[in-house]
Amino acid sequence: MRWLLQAAGTAMALTLAAPAMAASVTIVCGYQELELRLCREGAERWAKESGNQVVVQAALERSDERYFQYLDLLARGDDSVDVLQIDVIWPSALADGLVDLSALVPPEEQQRHLPAIVANNTIGGRLVALPWFTDAGMLFYRKDLLEQHDIPVPQTYGELADAALAIQTAERAAGRPDVWGYVFQGQAYEGLTCNALEWISAFGGGRILSEDGAITIDSPAAVLALSTAASWVGSIAPVNVTQFEEEDARITFARGNAVFMRNWPYAWAVLQAEGSPMKGKVGVAPLPQGGSHGQHSATLGGWQLAVSKYSKNQAAAIELVRFLASPEEQKRRAVAGAFAPTIEALYQDPEVLAANPFFAELGKVLQAAVARPSAEAGAQYAQLSTQFWETAHATLAGYGTARDNLATLAGRLETLRLRSGW
Repeated sequence: MRWLLQAAGTAMALTLAAPAMAASVTIVCGYQELELRLCREGAERWAKESGNQVVVQAALERSDERYFQYLDLLARGDDSVDVLQIDVIWPSALADGLVDLSALVPPEEQQRHLPAIVANNTIGGRLVALPWFTDAGMLFYRKDLLEQHDIPVPQTYGELADAALAIQTAERAAGRPDVWGYVFQGQAYEGLTCNALEWISAFGGGRILSEDGAITIDSPAAVLALSTAASWVGSIAPVNVTQFEEEDARITFARGNAVFMRNWPYAWAVLQAEGSPMKGKVGVAPLPQGGSHGQHSATLGGWQLAVSKYSKNQAAAIELVRFLASPEEQKRRAVAGAFAPTIEALYQDPEVLAANPFFAELGKVLQAAVARPSAEAGAQYAQLSTQFWETAHATLAGYGTARDNLATLAGRLETLRLRSGW
């Protein structure tokens, strides 16, 4: 008995003397192979340096599905995920379930990031997420094929269609029947909202809502833009482009089966990787104008890192977010994966520019990028976007004309506006 008491006392003393248990932080980030790998590498480096543990979960591929997953997670007060990777359009909708970082992240760290993105992530004076990487749609093209056929990089969507058809026709005549002129994201999901918004803005049709929340989608310019895009399907774009998401477009392009592609900057690093058949054959440019009087338009994208207010390890989770959003991590991801930094100084970094020559152009594109109307629509943005992409998808697939479909959409959005009062 005396031995048992002594052993118990010794064990208690050791427990009291031991340091606090390391925290275990779960983060959801990335779905595409390179994005997930870079996130895991950064998170594991933080764990090693901090002495904590980290669990990295792959995110759902479709952003709209990920959004509803997060809504459900936060609504239930689920503490199984500590750090969430959230889209640039989600801060206002998810804000109530996220930790306010404004007093927990030093001001100098906040000020490193592009002010517009920090402002986007600040809801009611609460900084609910740190910027991680930004995005804008870009035009990828087969540099070798344009040079071979003596065709300049297209500046308008009309020039793009002409160049795509000319090279597609020539390549097929040369024995490559699977070559298409243009691929993009035509599936019915948030990616199509981004593509369709770019077309409409490029033709001068605005961005679905005006800054005061008025519905502007039913305009001649929007009709022209969507009609033009629908004309590509089956001519310069495969019929199944209406089922394409980002990776479908990238894989088609990477296999040499497309001349032009609309995608996000991440595709550059994958296309330039060792072993890629496209290495050295690809150029990147701003997306075309709608016409001679149009404008180059790219939808603003990007992802943020937020901490769930239901996390039981908030302090460690915040440290992980700060680490992943740091200049060192953003530079590593830019060089290795072409993920566009949210820290302006990195756009002048020689190593970043050497790895991504088009970042010099991307900086200008980001300054003029078109924001989706999430601020104007508020909590109704998900419904607005769903109705918009369903309308665009139906038009691309040949179900109704752009004119009729956009008129119907305008009526539905007006009903939504009256019900919600945005």
